[in-house]
Amino acid sequence: MSTTSSDAPPGTSPPGPPHDVALEQVLAEGLERARATGPGQLALWTALRDATRGGKRFRPALVAAAHDALGGTEAEAAARVGAAVELLHTAFVVHDDVIDGDQVRRGRPNVSGTFGRRAADDGATAAAAAHLGLTAGILAGDLALAAAIRTVATCDVPPTTVARLLDLFDRALHTTAAGELDDVAFTLGTRAPSLGEALTMEEQKTSAYSFELPLQAGAVLAGADDEVVRRLGEAARMLGVAFQLRDDLLGVFGDPRVTGKSALTDLREGKQTPLIAYARTTELWEGVAAHLGSPDLTADDADIVRCLLVESGARDFVEGLADDYVRGARTLLDEAGLPLEQLRLLALVVPQVGRAA
Repeated sequence: MSTTSSDAPPGTSPPGPPHDVALEQVLAEGLERARATGPGQLALWTALRDATRGGKRFRPALVAAAHDALGGTEAEAAARVGAAVELLHTAFVVHDDVIDGDQVRRGRPNVSGTFGRRAADDGATAAAAAHLGLTAGILAGDLALAAAIRTVATCDVPPTTVARLLDLFDRALHTTAAGELDDVAFTLGTRAPSLGEALTMEEQKTSAYSFELPLQAGAVLAGADDEVVRRLGEAARMLGVAFQLRDDLLGVFGDPRVTGKSALTDLREGKQTPLIAYARTTELWEGVAAHLGSPDLTADDADIVRCLLVESGARDFVEGLADDYVRGARTLLDEAGLPLEQLRLLALVVPQVGRAA
């Protein structure tokens, strides 16, 4: 049952959506275990808890949306599983920052940045401080992964349902790892991925855990049969690709003051997104390639690349592709008797994947 303002004691703030309450409970339980282990572990878990702050938390909302739309009665378990999905997301975010060498997330120091800065303030060399920061990021991500699986395994539903949920989480982990590995491998410059390969990478890297997992988990908790879960997964994958395409655009054209992340990182790293894969097929590619993947890329260089991506039609192509994927997802859900509006996905997803400003 969702908590409303009328449920809160007079003079206090409502605790928020059930999945937020469940996540805070899981984090509080972990904090106590960390405190009992020692000050270093307490600092690590505190940084991990901070890493969960500030996100939109649409993934646990998708768990609840699917569960409720399918007539589920396991609201408490849905909240716990939603918290687990958010912890899984946090783990990937923390590890992704390590992979990318980023020190900032959502406009503030991330786990690696926090530990690296503290070490530098204590007098460590730059190299040693950076090494500690990366170490902390890896360990914090590992802790989040373990907490996510533990939360699913201990939710109060029949063992057969737990097993189905764990299968979903396991598949999401394997698929996301494959997509992340390809994402990094594509930046090596040893070969240029096709548009199809770039789209598959995005489907694996984002759709599997951000859309397919939460929607299917909500369906499983509602007692849906395998066919409904499968169809929901197909639609979720399309929504996930649309979301990632939008994120690719924000990574190049977005305002860092709004997105909380640099608009230079993807270009400096030479990320082989569908935006870049399409640009490679145009006559303006040489101009893009001259700057893409340069660690010394300046703001002026990035502006040149952005102009070329617009002039080549790459930006319009990706924006249109994102729209096509959303329409495809709507069709699949309608055919399955699960309208997109019924799952409240329009409000949750379309602002994320609509055309860039």
